[in-house]
Amino acid sequence: MTKLIIQIPCLNEAETLPATLAALPRRVAGVDVVEFLVIDDGSDDGTAQVARQWGVHHVVTHRRNRGLAAAFRSGVDRALAEGADIIVNTDGDGQYEGGDIEALVTPILRGTADIVIGDRGVSDNAHFSPVKRMMQRVGSGVVQHLAGTRVSDAVSGFRAISRDAAQRINITTEFSYTTDMLIQAGRKRMAIATVPVRTHAAARPSRLFKSVPRFVMQTGITMARSFTAYKPLRAFVGTGSIIAFIGMLPIVRFLWFWSQGDGSGHVQSLVIGGALLVLGTLVAIMGMVADLIAANRKLMEENLARTRKLEDMVAELQASSAAASTPDAFPRRKSAS
Repeated sequence: MTKLIIQIPCLNEAETLPATLAALPRRVAGVDVVEFLVIDDGSDDGTAQVARQWGVHHVVTHRRNRGLAAAFRSGVDRALAEGADIIVNTDGDGQYEGGDIEALVTPILRGTADIVIGDRGVSDNAHFSPVKRMMQRVGSGVVQHLAGTRVSDAVSGFRAISRDAAQRINITTEFSYTTDMLIQAGRKRMAIATVPVRTHAAARPSRLFKSVPRFVMQTGITMARSFTAYKPLRAFVGTGSIIAFIGMLPIVRFLWFWSQGDGSGHVQSLVIGGALLVLGTLVAIMGMVADLIAANRKLMEENLARTRKLEDMVAELQASSAAASTPDAFPRRKSAS
């Protein structure tokens, strides 16, 4: 039996949540059970109460606002604990079309994808401003390069994840999970697919970031952290090589003047170049150490994924034992005549 859980991270979405829930599908082809999960990330407008009133199957509540990434992690953990085979993430403001969820989960049901991203058609989406379109294209291009995969809308929050992928992805950022997940998935050689999805006009300004420059800065930091975590040797050795190359320039300058018999007046070039060479070497050595740490992290993540699968097996055995121990599981004895 295949279970789909649709999770909705929310922050003060009591007004828009009912319409979002009403638009979600109750049945999806190829799926036996569809359930809803709302993550109330410290709302003060009764979002959790509204979710329960509308019959949401699972509600996770944060006592205070912890951010979108933390809300996403909490939702995935709860969905896995509830036995989800596929997890779909959508927004509580009704930006995405609930009817497109079937298209999102189809590649996972067919076994051709681990993660499916809803492509909002950034280049010609009427709901995006020209500046936002340009930023989305640039950001998606950078993520494609870092992740080694082709994703045309890297920051789309409308996505489906298989159970196996959810168990292997470990979100570490505090800002947004979107780019971090894709870089991890690309580096772990997961199958990533995209499908076109419809969007609606934004009902309100985004609560994820207060300004465009802050969003760009935080996203850039997230991508840099994710890439450094999974490709430290390339990041640090590359940086160290650039520093060392710059350090060679003043040294070559000094050697030129020294060969002309005028080296005494250019000793500062030799000092600066030597310092940069030492710095570049140290950065490269840091990369080697970081690469060893990354190898240990990979082993830890593999052990964590195996632990989660063992927990699934234990839960299934417990459920089987509980079912077998019910009175209906045993034949009734005939009463003595």
